[in-house]
Amino acid sequence: MSNTLFTPFTVRGLTLPNRIVMAPMTRGFSPNGVPGDNVAAYYQRRAEHEVGLIVTEGTLIKREAAGSNPNYPLFHGEDALNGWKKIVADVKAKGGKIAPQLWHEGLTRKPGAGHFPDAPSDSPSGITHTGKQVAEPLSEEAVADIVDGFAASAGYAADIGFDAIELHGAHGYLIDEFFWDVMNTREDKYGGGLVERATFAAEIIKACRKAVGELPIILRISQWKQQEYTAKLADTPEKLAEFLQVFADAGVDVLHCSQRRFWEPEFEGSDLNFAGWAKKLTGLPTITVGSVGLNSDFIGAFQGKGSEAASLDELHTRLDKGEFDLVAVGRALLQDPEWVTKVKAGRMDELKDYSPDALATLY
Repeated sequence: MSNTLFTPFTVRGLTLPNRIVMAPMTRGFSPNGVPGDNVAAYYQRRAEHEVGLIVTEGTLIKREAAGSNPNYPLFHGEDALNGWKKIVADVKAKGGKIAPQLWHEGLTRKPGAGHFPDAPSDSPSGITHTGKQVAEPLSEEAVADIVDGFAASAGYAADIGFDAIELHGAHGYLIDEFFWDVMNTREDKYGGGLVERATFAAEIIKACRKAVGELPIILRISQWKQQEYTAKLADTPEKLAEFLQVFADAGVDVLHCSQRRFWEPEFEGSDLNFAGWAKKLTGLPTITVGSVGLNSDFIGAFQGKGSEAASLDELHTRLDKGEFDLVAVGRALLQDPEWVTKVKAGRMDELKDYSPDALATLY
């Protein structure tokens, strides 16, 4: 077995003990937006079992329309921040490193939902992925307020003692809606070509940098959308290079490249996956994610389907070659908090198959 997975990695002064990242998985166990002792125990147990970096479930930034579920955790307000402060302390007591994922759901949040049901939903142009006009486009003043909301929550993370932050710019949520020409038809500086449509994210990164100082900033991105699995923002390496350079120039430290199956090539003519191409084109460290340790992608989990534990040989081969730097593990680690220590010890026969029931576990 390769040892690369269990070698340290350093980015912007943060040293991780290994290359394994807990992927963000939102479960909705924080009534009124406040994460309690059960949520703290959930993260602490994974820290205890040597996850290199825990990226929390999506947490809602300081903007009323950010989320659709009153059980999704907030990342603002005294009660919620006190809950997160305890989580950070509990994780660090076990030697762990932790970053919040800062999130705005955009138009996937239906009007009347979430912590602030009276707030209208936010989206770049008020257009769904099917082309239906359902709301007014965001004004430039509202866009600026959302940027400030991300920065405010990032600043809270730094104050509380988190080790890094992640911005959720993937999967058809708000930042990704700005990237996608189907949903972003704006004619101001936030619209236009793919590079111009990345302006919103660049402004968020720059504002968050001012708020967090030297903490690493991770940006999660994806080509695919929950609204359309076959979508591609960039259909050539050249277009992808121009797009990603916007984030590199803005000061992002790590690109978290989400695909449904990490072993699939991103472009014809090369075996490199999405994270591999992102690293090659920018020189930035990258995180790969997508069905690591399992034999089917996570979409099935939402259809009530399980997934069997799978070999890690392909992962080790790609990591050894330096295709990417870090590996995010989602459902396998949700199912089994001891996943990392089992893999480290070579106890592969003890790895558990994934069951959708794990989405409801409190352990």
